[in-house]
Amino acid sequence: MKLLLLALSFLAASAAYAQERSVITVKNSTVSGDAIIVTVQIEGETHDLQCSKSVLLCKAPEPGKYVMVRLPKNRGIYECANVDLYRESDDNEPATKVGQYCLLGK
Repeated sequence: MKLLLLALSFLAASAAYAQERSVITVKNSTVSGDAIIVTVQIEGETHDLQCSKSVLLCKAPEPGKYVMVRLPKNRGIYECANVDLYRESDDNEPATKVGQYCLLGK
């Protein structure tokens, strides 16, 4: 039984680590009705992230560098490609989660 729990823990950790992480640049954030739209640059391409202001994890981040983690399909609070956004930090500091957003377009 202990071996099974250990194997399941390893698989869960591997799946979490396998999530796609990208260093992105937040260009600006705008409020439009009940939504916050964040314009970001990912690998030289401009994209938009969107979240609903009524959701706890919806914030308008300041311009700068962040780490974006793409969540697996059917994970997250929105019915789209969900991403978590973290402040870029040194390896010694834990990352601070800014919010969860819908990646528009791709």
